[in-house]
Parts: sequence; structure tokens; C-alpha cells
Amino acid sequence: MRYPRLTINVPNFITVIRILLTPLFVIFLQRDMFPMAILVFTIAGVSDGLDGFIARCYNQRTELGAYLDPIADKFLLIASFITLGFQQHIPGWLAVIVISRDIVIVMGIAVLNIMDVKIRIHPTLISKVTTFVQLFTVFLTLLYPETPSEPMAKYVMFWITAVLTTISGLHYMMLGLNTFQNGQDRLIR
Repeated sequence: MRYPRLTINVPNFITVIRILLTPLFVIFLQRDMFPMAILVFTIAGVSDGLDGFIARCYNQRTELGAYLDPIADKFLLIASFITLGFQQHIPGWLAVIVISRDIVIVMGIAVLNIMDVKIRIHPTLISKVTTFVQLFTVFLTLLYPETPSEPMAKYVMFWITAVLTTISGLHYMMLGLNTFQNGQDRLIR
């Protein structure tokens, strides 16, 4: 019996490394090793930009990469918000908003697939901005985890993150409903 040969390109390999860094990041958070958590989080962030750059510049975009990259982003963000929310470094309500948006998007994709509606996975501009703001909020929280009262910049970022995440979630709900009603080949991420 012959097995299919598995080939993986450099961008996908970098993305897999980013997925594997997430548990290490959470372990550092749980042990209150914030400098190490910041280092791992920064490496994951840089690798996110690096894999996209290599994929575009060297024409190494793949269907696998189109799925792996957002999975890696969501895995890191959800793990960050759950852990930081549980440790009360970020408000619980913000963690619920961020995680709920992603659950609704995944459920929407599942429903569209069950209904046999074809979709393409692409990030929208609002999704890219929201992901950046969520990452920045986590980074800012990692820099100032133990402040007795939230510094103004952190408090403002919590609300900006909540508003953008909500807008992005509503945007994707609208896209999903339009896709379902019109049977269009559209995006979800």
C-alpha cells in the first residue's frame, strides 16, 4: 500500500510552529512568567507576519495555509483571552465577547457547510483590524498585568477591542446570512 507523500512548505511549517507555541505561552501565563509569555507571544506575532510575507513573495500560498493561518491566530487569541480573563488580568466580559464572536463564526461556517453552501475563507479588512487590536490588547495586558487599577490606555483598549470585535462579528453574521440567502460563493473568517 502506498501512502500519499506529505509536503509542507515554509509558511505552513512556520504556522504549525505558531500553533505549537500557544500551549507554551499559556504555561508561562499560568506560572506568572510574564517576560517569557511576552517573548513567546512576540515570536508568535512575528511568525504570523513572516509566514504571510514568505507565502506572498515566494508564491507559496496553499489551501492548507488558508485554513491553518486563521486557526493559529484564533488558537493563540482564544487561549490568551481565556487565560487572562480567568486570571482577571482582563475583564471577563471582554473575554466572553472575543470568544463568542469566534464561536458564532465557526458555527456559521458549519451551518453553511451542512447546507452545502460553498464558501471561501478570506479575512476582511474589519477582521484584520480586529485581530490586530485583539493582539495589541493582549500584548498591553502582558506588559502591565499587575496594575491595581487599569491604566487608562489599557481600559480604552478593552473598550476598543470590545466594539471592534462586536462590529466584526455582526459583519460576519450579515455576510453569512447574505451568503446563505443568495447562495453566493463568499468569505468567512
